[in-house]
Amino acid sequence: MKNENLKKSFFATCFSIITIGALTLLTYKTSYGIFLIASFGSTMVLLFGYPESPFAQPKNIFFGHLLTASVGVIFVNFIPLPLYLAIPFAVGIAVGLMILLNVTHPPAGGNPVIVLMASASYNYLLNPIIFGSIILILFGVILNRFIAKKKYPLV
Repeated sequence: MKNENLKKSFFATCFSIITIGALTLLTYKTSYGIFLIASFGSTMVLLFGYPESPFAQPKNIFFGHLLTASVGVIFVNFIPLPLYLAIPFAVGIAVGLMILLNVTHPPAGGNPVIVLMASASYNYLLNPIIFGSIILILFGVILNRFIAKKKYPLV
C-alpha cells in the first residue's frame, strides 16, 4: 500500500468524521432542524477522498444537491404518480438535469429517492439541502485547503 493512499485515507476518514459529526450534532443536539441526509455521506467520498474531481467542486455539490432534491419535491407536490413510477422518473430527470446544467454530483442522484420516500416538503430544500450543503462546502474548503494543504476548490 502506497504511503500516499494511507495519507489520503487517513485525511478522508478524519475529515468525514468531523464534517458528518458537525451535521449530526446540529441535527440531534439543537432545535435548528435537520442538517443530515444519507447522500451527504457519499459526498464525503468525493469531497475528502477526491477533492480534485469536478464532481467534488462546490458548485457541483451545492447545485447538484439542490437541483435533485428540487426535482423530488416537485414530484411529491405536482406529479401524482405511484411511488414505484415517481422514483425512477424523478431520478432520471434529476440525473439528466445535472448533466445538462453541468452541476453533476453523483451522490445527489439519490436525493429524489429520499425526498419521495419521505414525502418531503419545500422546507426540505432549505434544511437540510441548502444549509447542509453550505456547511459541507465550508468544511471542505477549510479542511482540504488549510489542513490537508490541497488546492480546493479548483476554481
